[in-house]
Amino acid sequence: VNGINVDWPLWANVVVLVAGVVLLLAPVGMLNRRRGQRFFSLPARVGPLELAAFVLVPAALPLIIGARMGEAVDIAVGNVFILAVTYVVVGLGLVSIVRWAVAHVGGQIVSSVGLLSRAVPLLLVFTLVLFVNREMWEVFAEAAGGEVAIVAVAFVGAGLAFLAVRLPREVRGLEAEVDAGPPLRRRQRFNVGLVLFVSQALQTLIVGAAVGFAFVCFGGLVIDAGLATSWAGQAVDELTDFDFLGQDVLITAELIRVSAVLGAFSSLYYAIAVLNDRTYRAELIEEQTEGMRATLAERAEYLRRREAAAPLGSALGS
Repeated sequence: VNGINVDWPLWANVVVLVAGVVLLLAPVGMLNRRRGQRFFSLPARVGPLELAAFVLVPAALPLIIGARMGEAVDIAVGNVFILAVTYVVVGLGLVSIVRWAVAHVGGQIVSSVGLLSRAVPLLLVFTLVLFVNREMWEVFAEAAGGEVAIVAVAFVGAGLAFLAVRLPREVRGLEAEVDAGPPLRRRQRFNVGLVLFVSQALQTLIVGAAVGFAFVCFGGLVIDAGLATSWAGQAVDELTDFDFLGQDVLITAELIRVSAVLGAFSSLYYAIAVLNDRTYRAELIEEQTEGMRATLAERAEYLRRREAAAPLGSALGS
């Protein structure tokens, strides 16, 4: 389809489409024959040659048919991105990790909110002062949605970066505590770190979302249109207005923006506080690392049993 040109006649585009299919299938068939398989069959093994063909063959079509270099580069880069995402999602078991983390999200919410109320009262006071600050509302009243999103993502991304920086030390510590048999390979260490990162990142995001939602609820109850207009310095954008237990609740776009930024900042603060306080780490992270210790211990036992069974298998075979 990438070879089709709307300026060409129909018959020419049909020829180009057929030629494109042939050019795509021929390398796949030749790789199959090279591995001793039928020409038209799914590859039994995906190695460097198949991956190279996946990236380069589709990118070659625009060059061969229309000499379109820019389109060829875009296709190659896109295919490399697809392979990278596939490696992370499938090769490192990201789907299973996220499924496990989501299954435990209820307990994580309880532990995160409870820890937040005990561990970081200064954060709540600081964010409350910012929330009722006129300058805060003036800044984000005029900010576009994209600008607010960039600020929020920057705060959250910085918090996640703090978590990621500490993970190699966590993984090395776990491996040292457990008699894990042969040292973990680089990919295995990365996989262990990814399990810890997803779980801790989810808790950090939960805290930020909880703080942001709390400010939306608080602001909707206590900040009316007149006060919001005075703080924002301009007419506010009212999203919804409803009655809750006899109290008028006003939700404005400005309230959502300010609450989102404060929630993102809370994620950053929470990530730093948890990583730098031993008491908080013992309460929040110990449960995760304990499960990982058990996994590493089971791996070591499995490797020992497999090694012990190898001589027996050789003897039976002989």
